[in-house]
Amino acid sequence: MKNIAKHFISDESGATAIEYGMVATMVGIAIVGIFASFGSKLSTAFATLGDGLNTQATKLGTKN
Repeated sequence: MKNIAKHFISDESGATAIEYGMVATMVGIAIVGIFASFGSKLSTAFATLGDGLNTQATKLGTKN
């Protein structure tokens, strides 16, 4: 019984999957934090970029 317990305690075969899961969780939390902090600034930046692209598309469309 002691050998089974020692083998179970020393078994690290699932440790890598757990570590990858923890890293993925931390990256997800960081991404959510970034979007929460800079959400309005990112929204403004994308709106400005979209407006500029629409303006240029309109200019290109009127030349034809």
